[in-house]
Amino acid sequence: MGEMVLLIDPRGKRYLVRVEEREFHTDLGILKLGELLEKDYGESLTTHKGKEFRILRPTVRDYIEKMKRGPQIVHPKDAGLIIAYAGISPGDTVVEAGVGSGALTIYLANAVGPSGRVVSYELREDFARIARRNIEGIGFDDRVTIKLKDVYEGIDESNVDHIVLDLPQPENVLPHAVEVLKPGGYFVAYTPCANQVHRFFQAFWKYREKFYRPQVVEVLVREQDVKKECIRPRTTMLAHTGYITFLRKL
Repeated sequence: MGEMVLLIDPRGKRYLVRVEEREFHTDLGILKLGELLEKDYGESLTTHKGKEFRILRPTVRDYIEKMKRGPQIVHPKDAGLIIAYAGISPGDTVVEAGVGSGALTIYLANAVGPSGRVVSYELREDFARIARRNIEGIGFDDRVTIKLKDVYEGIDESNVDHIVLDLPQPENVLPHAVEVLKPGGYFVAYTPCANQVHRFFQAFWKYREKFYRPQVVEVLVREQDVKKECIRPRTTMLAHTGYITFLRKL
């Protein structure tokens, strides 16, 4: 009881539900969620109208797409690149700031695993409240700590593996990063605007001897329309969402 499962209806519509003794009402009929206790992933749950819903184990992405949101989240395309480029791995300690709704926090927590730790700094109590609820909902509260504190004023942790920021002025964290970041660890800054990147690098030159080869990237995603007679790019794409700056501590 209490486990989250993903249900997919005959039209492909997805529902993220918790296994518990209650009825779940849809336009295709009523599902008795308690019956999920007797089902395995890949099987179906049938409504009172005879419509079958396929049962799957939800991924982190499924959960994030369905969770409650307040502020804008970091998109999966950017979160994935942050984790891959920085090499964030099981057992790592990551300091994050700008928790928002907790989407990037959840991706980071998934990457560090139960033996790792994510410490997230957030100034706004309302954002922290939403993020905590989302983090608890997926069961990652054992590896995530949210602090109501201004990361610009300092980082309490020491010897951390990575620092990941979604803040307007990440350059204000550079002096603290130099002190607490492990050699080989990454400082990552996600910023939507080019002038923020420019301002960051104006401040960065003071610390350039402390870091190896800065890199700034953005991620563009374009899906393909796949049909029996034709495969072609879609006319729309998920383009710019933010610039991602990577610095590696020497």
